[in-house]
Amino acid sequence: MQRLKTRPQFQATLDGETVARTAHFALHRLVLPAQGSVRLPDGAAHPHSRPLFGAQDVWLGAMVPKRWARRAVTRNAIKRQIFAVATLHAARMPHAAHVVRLRAAFDRKQFVSARSDALCSAVRAELLQLFDRSCRATGSTAAVSHAAPTP
Repeated sequence: MQRLKTRPQFQATLDGETVARTAHFALHRLVLPAQGSVRLPDGAAHPHSRPLFGAQDVWLGAMVPKRWARRAVTRNAIKRQIFAVATLHAARMPHAAHVVRLRAAFDRKQFVSARSDALCSAVRAELLQLFDRSCRATGSTAAVSHAAPTP
């Protein structure tokens, strides 16, 4: 699994379709072309520019804006959970670019600590639901182990 790193990669992926949503997360997917020109977010094709995505592989990025998770500890914990759950589902995910985007805040009255076990397990449960929905939408049937929570 490759990680998205550049702004154009994130922008291109966010311009793709939204394949699954939960109360706090959305999963965006951009199906990658086999070869040829790269379609940038503004719609312009640049056949001689460097491709945004190298090999045909599963690409993943995580967007956890400050707007929805004010504390850095919380943002980092959510990102770690995103990558851990995605690793569990990597075999079932299609060769495409994916971005998991936090779209709503977790209630600070319910999760007082910036990084509590309760928050991590709530995030993990919702991410498992998100990835299960996206894999069901693509018709993948491989089994996934949901054991051992990641800190």
